[in-house]
Amino acid sequence: MAKPVTGFSKKTKTEKIDWLTKTYLSNNPEALQTLQQYWNEDQKLQKLHDDFIENTLSNYYLPFGVAPNFLINGNLYALPMVIEESSVVAAASNAAKFWLDRGGFKAQVLSTQKNGQVHLDYFGNEQNIVSFFAEVKPKLIESVSTIQKNMKKRGGGLLDIELVSKNETLNGYFQLHCTFETLDAMGANFINSCLEQVAKTFEAEADSYKPFTTTNIFPEVVMSILSNYVPECLVRAEVSCKLAELAQNDISGENFAQKFVRAIQIAQTEPRRAVTHNKGIMNGIDALILATGNDFRAVEAGVHAYASKDGKYTSLTDAKIENGIFTFSIKIPLALGTVGGLTTLHPLTKFAFELLQKPSAKELMELVAVAGLAQNFAAIRSLVTTGIQKGHMKMHLMNILNQVDASEIEKKKAVAHFNDNTVSHSAVIAYIKQLRS
Repeated sequence: MAKPVTGFSKKTKTEKIDWLTKTYLSNNPEALQTLQQYWNEDQKLQKLHDDFIENTLSNYYLPFGVAPNFLINGNLYALPMVIEESSVVAAASNAAKFWLDRGGFKAQVLSTQKNGQVHLDYFGNEQNIVSFFAEVKPKLIESVSTIQKNMKKRGGGLLDIELVSKNETLNGYFQLHCTFETLDAMGANFINSCLEQVAKTFEAEADSYKPFTTTNIFPEVVMSILSNYVPECLVRAEVSCKLAELAQNDISGENFAQKFVRAIQIAQTEPRRAVTHNKGIMNGIDALILATGNDFRAVEAGVHAYASKDGKYTSLTDAKIENGIFTFSIKIPLALGTVGGLTTLHPLTKFAFELLQKPSAKELMELVAVAGLAQNFAAIRSLVTTGIQKGHMKMHLMNILNQVDASEIEKKKAVAHFNDNTVSHSAVIAYIKQLRS
């Protein structure tokens, strides 16, 4: 049975690996080899990666791909995507190609406001805290003047502070709801620094406020933290064309559009479908966010909360047919940055921004929204025509072949064979066995 380790973070990388292999891996020499084969030969680059997190042992590689031919607001882009799922980049590329000659994608940032809260406990007379806040608000704003000096110069900073009572839903709970503009920075560290300073000033001023001292009931700061739910930081993207332009293979444009709209309506109605529907959207969004060094977990949390904003989890996309025009759109909250964090540290992230022509945070919001819309279009298009598995399993074929160490000749023969046959794991294994026999 393993025993607890002390001072693990202070050990060298070699010492950490040695302890782990002895404790959990029976001194398996292949474990060290596996870790070492993913180390960068460039020691400076490896040190950069080591410093991203604590207790780094090696690097975990994901494919860095690109989806070309995205016509967005009249400009042509190749979108970098980091993801392990085999069909995502292919689906995005197909959607981009489909809409290239149909007007491309249109995207627009609707708002860019971010927020955070100082969460408070106060069990006294509510009017006392309301009156105190009205009096102290200018001091709270002034208290962050040093922190936001540079942000203010660039046109951003703290926009407002409101006292919000949540006393009816949770006894004694109030919050200082603070709104911010952080421009090209995602702004998490800036917002949290401002919130903590506001909290300190609030408590310091409360200590001498007479209605509090008289009753000996003071507001108490529970915590200060930004919110990843940013419904005031919104972007919209859409595609549209005449119904006739949607015709493909043996299905008319009108029939395709009707089936497509119905699929969206189902996702808007049934949460079990909506979850998978939105997961497909996030395939495209997360892949581009990872490629640009942004926080996909924050975006995921905020987007799924937005999908539930009306009390039921529903589709992030919408589709309609009006006057012979098919329109497919998405509206989502995205708090992204093009400066700070990994955006200026990771070499591949730098490459991604170069590839995207060095977008501003607003422009990146538009590109990411389009990536999600394109991914969803490709998925729904498959679902209402050929079915999702035909394309997905064709892309998954190579993964199965690699699992059985297929040779290049075997791979070529398998690809040719499964052009006209259904791909499944068992079918591929059986075919390879047949070749080898």
